[in-house]
Amino acid sequence: MKIRIKREKNKEKKPYIEEFEIDKEETILNALIEVKEKKDNSFAFRCGCKTGVCGSCALRVNGTERLACKTHFKDNDLVEPLNNAKIIKDLIVDLEHEYKLLENSETFLHKASSGQITKSDEKLIDTQSNCILCQSCFSSCPVYEVNKDFLGPYSLTRALRYANDKKESNSAPILEKIQNNGIWDCTLCGNCTLVCPQFIDPKSDIMNLRMKSVQKGYEDKSIASFNIGFDTGFDSFGGFNPNGF
Repeated sequence: MKIRIKREKNKEKKPYIEEFEIDKEETILNALIEVKEKKDNSFAFRCGCKTGVCGSCALRVNGTERLACKTHFKDNDLVEPLNNAKIIKDLIVDLEHEYKLLENSETFLHKASSGQITKSDEKLIDTQSNCILCQSCFSSCPVYEVNKDFLGPYSLTRALRYANDKKESNSAPILEKIQNNGIWDCTLCGNCTLVCPQFIDPKSDIMNLRMKSVQKGYEDKSIASFNIGFDTGFDSFGGFNPNGF
């Protein structure tokens, strides 16, 4: 069986595809370890827990973001580094900028509440708390591809986690931070939801944050952008004009 790996030469910095014969027919991660140990010890990739918990082995398999340790290896698979990030070497990408966006979103506890926390309160933030920061959502995001200031799916999912956290008595700074380059910039394409290994739904989380923002008095920018560039069919007095003039 063969595995194809997209690599980058150190001197020329030009990507190329290299093929390796693989004996094991298990996970992509096992195949990468075999390449490293038996074929080319200069080959570089990340891995940690090997059980789908740490998220460090995220990459793309046949064009889709996956965790290498949880993806079954098939003959002739193409393995590539994550999109939308600077390649350090082979399958290792620089994640510093994405972590800075997480910091900029101020998704942390601002002012602790003294109220009692129930099991229902914990369940409300349970799903979003399962994010393992694997960066798959960033890699698949078309908005982040063209706007590196976009806070991105996992920052916004984390924003909802703290906005819903009953331990937080002041969620205003969180909602304020996600108005620009945040929830209104998302196209709601759903790519982030499709590739999340933890089955988190960032698309729905962003829609939820939009609703919370409007309830707090923020402008619904999705409606403003929706009305630009075509005739809505309403006259200047608020009446409907079927002829559009």
